[in-house]
Amino acid sequence: MTNIHPALLKRKIIHVDMDAFYAAVEMRDNPALVGRAVVIGGSPQSRAVVCTANYEARKFGIRSAMACAKAYRLCPEAVFLYPNFEKYYQVSEQIRAIFARFTSVIEPLSLDEAYLDVTENTSGLYAVQIGKAIQEAVARELQLSCSVGVAPNKLVAKIASDFRKPAGLTVVPPEKVADFMHGLEVRKIFGVGPATEKRLHALGIKTCADVLNTPLIHLENHLGSFAHWIHSAAQGIDERRVHTSRERKSLGREDTFSKDILSLPQLLQELQTLSEKTASDLHKRDLTGKTVTLKVKYGDFQQITRSQTLRRATNSAAEIFESTRRLLLERSEAGQRPIRLLGLSVSNLEKADATAWEFSSTLTD
Repeated sequence: MTNIHPALLKRKIIHVDMDAFYAAVEMRDNPALVGRAVVIGGSPQSRAVVCTANYEARKFGIRSAMACAKAYRLCPEAVFLYPNFEKYYQVSEQIRAIFARFTSVIEPLSLDEAYLDVTENTSGLYAVQIGKAIQEAVARELQLSCSVGVAPNKLVAKIASDFRKPAGLTVVPPEKVADFMHGLEVRKIFGVGPATEKRLHALGIKTCADVLNTPLIHLENHLGSFAHWIHSAAQGIDERRVHTSRERKSLGREDTFSKDILSLPQLLQELQTLSEKTASDLHKRDLTGKTVTLKVKYGDFQQITRSQTLRRATNSAAEIFESTRRLLLERSEAGQRPIRLLGLSVSNLEKADATAWEFSSTLTD
């Protein structure tokens, strides 16, 4: 125990990740889909993108964020379904209720994954036993499968949950963390995206072992303050706590059109619909927001955002529409250039109240 970093002895963390969640829910509810390649996203004749695909579809190379049209070319026999987020939300709530039987320290990351801190828990079980119990309850009660990582921190638990998908359980005790991390590719480290990975590869750093074999000062010269995080993470050290409440920073909607739109009346109609949906989302969560942002992607894929800050927060569809209408007409090339995507979001959120609002005189990009 003397060689184990003290940070690895503080907590017991579980990361639960549902397996092909959206597709699995659809297969559960429609047994005729079982054994077939299932893609959740939309019609391959549209500009829809893949939200998720089941494991049969993934064998053909279909992945999340891929255009559904490309997914169809890879597997014409696949079943393409539009996502039903209301249903997925309800199932997610059922999954979270199962988590709550074991601990109240739960940090949802999305509808289909969450961290649980089980250092102190209400079940009296060991962390590994809790991980198994969650898998069994999800399978028995919801007819779904999940993969679980059990480790001393969030970083290692999340990596571990991806090790034996689907329905895998991977346990990394404190004394095994260093060996577990040693040969992992740097892209497995939280915060290392494609750009950072490319920079690390240019330095000859491809694995966590390479990170630890590189002088910290050398990493700092190329990565700045991020060097300290990656050096700790390569050792499997992560001091982040499991946060029971994740404050939402914004709410919004967007739509990718089947054909580029040049017509201003049609664009305004689309904007009206997005405003109503966003206002409905805000009302459901009892939220208002002070900053309204318009997102426009032109036919040539150039993308812009334009924002306006209000004096008082709002969740009114009419007020959101009026703000984004002005931004669209005055600060974009709508009507002059074809547009393939339109979106809006409301940020600077706060709990709703009955106060009135008015525009501020300050516009920000």
